[in-house]
Amino acid sequence: MEYVSTRGGAGTVDFEGALFSGYAPDGGLFMPQRIPLLDGDTLRQWSRLSYLELVKEICSLFITADLVPRSALNDLIDKAFSRFRHKDVVHLSRLKDGLNVLELWHGATYAFKDLSLSCTGQFLQYFLEKKQKHVTILVGTSGDTGSSAIEGVRGQKNVDIFVLLPKGLCTQIQELQMTTVIEDNVHVFAAHGNSDEIDEPIKELFADVDFARKYNLMSLNSVNWSRIMVQIAHHFYAYFQCAPSLDTTPLPVVEIVVPTGGGGNITAGCIALKMGLPIRLVAVVNSNDIIHRTVQRGDFSLSESVKATLASAMDIQEPYNMERILWLLSGSDSQLIKTLMERFSVSKNLKLPEDLHRKLSETLHSCSASDEDIMRAMQRCWEENHYLLCPHSAVAAHYHYSHLDSFLAFLFSTPRCCLAPASAAKFQDALLRAGLVPQLPPEITALMTMETRSTPLERGQDWAQALREQIETTAQRR
Repeated sequence: MEYVSTRGGAGTVDFEGALFSGYAPDGGLFMPQRIPLLDGDTLRQWSRLSYLELVKEICSLFITADLVPRSALNDLIDKAFSRFRHKDVVHLSRLKDGLNVLELWHGATYAFKDLSLSCTGQFLQYFLEKKQKHVTILVGTSGDTGSSAIEGVRGQKNVDIFVLLPKGLCTQIQELQMTTVIEDNVHVFAAHGNSDEIDEPIKELFADVDFARKYNLMSLNSVNWSRIMVQIAHHFYAYFQCAPSLDTTPLPVVEIVVPTGGGGNITAGCIALKMGLPIRLVAVVNSNDIIHRTVQRGDFSLSESVKATLASAMDIQEPYNMERILWLLSGSDSQLIKTLMERFSVSKNLKLPEDLHRKLSETLHSCSASDEDIMRAMQRCWEENHYLLCPHSAVAAHYHYSHLDSFLAFLFSTPRCCLAPASAAKFQDALLRAGLVPQLPPEITALMTMETRSTPLERGQDWAQALREQIETTAQRR
């Protein structure tokens, strides 16, 4: 299994190369050169597996045994999930009116990113210890990525992690989950800008090839293939939990509703579809609706500004993983993707070619939700089930409720599963705005009294230079 850049300007790499690279040298994103296709018999066998076992099977398709022997791979994944609070790692809640909510948030930071980043942290440590190597991780976060990435590598002697968060645009709990970690290898920057703005200095440092090579820079945002790979399991598990009998031919279809920001989870769904999983994918977004407009009209262009919403982790205007989806749907046409992405990079305005838009709209359905839609979904779910949704999960529930009449008509033939990316406990303000009462676990309550540490980045300051200097200083102290 080898990996290629979506833009075709980099040579092939193995899983280790993709893991440590983040962006490809030509600015593209790494994807498997070949997507394995599973037959019906394999899917039926996999339907009996636990989530943990599914992750192992999927990872073994994309990580060759000569790089990581299967027994070692199994051990790494077992260790990654050993701290999860639920015995099944993820859990499906079956609620009233066919609302199936797949809880992906039972890890250390109460967010779905714990699933992929706990595994990625183990994969990193495996290779770093083997080669006695050190890496510098750069992460921009809109909310949950930073804390999950920190949890994946905190205290590791072979890693320094630098996290940029948008000051005041994360929830208080999300911010505290980052700023209360005071291990020496964790460096948090609180930037006075939005999620897209904090990505710019990170891209600048990666584009400085000599600097990136000298300090072994890598990313743990969902540009990193390892995260996408683990997230493929969400879709398989959702399918097997919600599908009726698999004794029929063809296998039944399950609709999977995916709250979407940077596009990592929906990309994983597109790969699962390509692997033969019979799913219907719905990308649901908040008022930052570039993916919705792209699916509906082929309009991949920025709005005037990022809108602050209740679903803050999805307040993203440049969903970089769309590049992977377009590459998949173009038949791996790297030259086309390079042309389109370079055009978008310059103008921030792109109309998809007609054929590519047709393939996208055939592969994905989409929906956008306003803050009012989000609050109504949270309220209805509580009233009907006494179940608290986070605002991101509520975007998916909004889609379910708005399609309920037609859904009931074919309930028994097309089940639906809504992915829930975070616990409601992380979003007290959104719950209060919806007139609901937060329920805080003790681990989150304890954050309020802990010491915090972060470095401010002010508007007008050269953020890339500040990052560069801190990385150099940290390296000198090692």
